Amino acid sequence: MLCLQFFIMRIGVDLGGTKIEAIVLSHDGEVLARQRVATPQNDYDQTISAIADLVAKVSHKADCNDQVPVGIGIPGAVSSHTGLVKNANSTCLIGHPLDKDLATVLKRPVRVANDANCFLVSEATDGAGQNYSVVFGIILGTGVGGGIAIDGKTHSGLNAVAGEWGHNPLPWSQRIGGLSESPGPLCYCGEKGCIETFLSGPGLSNDFAAEIGAHKSAEAITSMAEDGAVEAKAAIARYIHRLARSLAGVINILDPDVIVFGGGLSNINAIYDTLPDLLNDFVFSDVCDTPCVKNIHGDSSGVRGAAWLWGPDEDIKNK
Repeated sequence: MLCLQFFIMRIGVDLGGTKIEAIVLSHDGEVLARQRVATPQNDYDQTISAIADLVAKVSHKADCNDQVPVGIGIPGAVSSHTGLVKNANSTCLIGHPLDKDLATVLKRPVRVANDANCFLVSEATDGAGQNYSVVFGIILGTGVGGGIAIDGKTHSGLNAVAGEWGHNPLPWSQRIGGLSESPGPLCYCGEKGCIETFLSGPGLSNDFAAEIGAHKSAEAITSMAEDGAVEAKAAIARYIHRLARSLAGVINILDPDVIVFGGGLSNINAIYDTLPDLLNDFVFSDVCDTPCVKNIHGDSSGVRGAAWLWGPDEDIKNK
């Protein structure tokens, strides 16, 4: 039995808007191989090929066979009605049977889940949310996603949209800086003023451009703010103010025990210094005590959670 356990491995893939990462995970959570590539833009077939190439490379590095299962986190969900991808900000995925197409190409067992839920699996199991009962995990990156974990298990909801706060409208709209919050920017989903259009990386860039007249990446704006640039610091302040209003709406409904932050914009250190006080202004309570914490596993949270879509107690043996 111990020998069989030793040979259990899983492959995780995190399909992001700008990068795809793959790992091979041992039965005890050790990363045996890792590789990243840029995400092909607006091309479904090239995305499938890129994933297949990554899986082949990490499999070779870890010397695992072709029956090792694959879990994939995507910025969307698979419809329980059609089996096709929906609600993906990587819009080339929408309307495709991604899990079936990948299983055919990879010739391996494949499971697909929302990337925020994969992030949650990792952080709620042995990360920043492990000591809390109800965890709300958020992704602030190319898009804005979220998920809910209760006692270590994700709650996807009847429509597989639990935690999708990014497509609620930005609450208590104001005019701050050069970007009008109402009706707000057009979102890929067809609505205007979605939280994602303000709190994603492109949203931060667009806000900065509307105020300053120059486009900078979210990463560049964050770096400029840390170096003391006044315009960049003002953009980050606007960003955190909108973040506080958006999360207050979540807290008023769910009241989680902790909010765990993930995605590239979770690296904005000012969030953790400023956000708690701002939440007090918007949450329907005399005081908001909700901890807002940065993830522990960093960029690896999503891909680790994807690998763990195949649970440790499942009978998958590979050499």
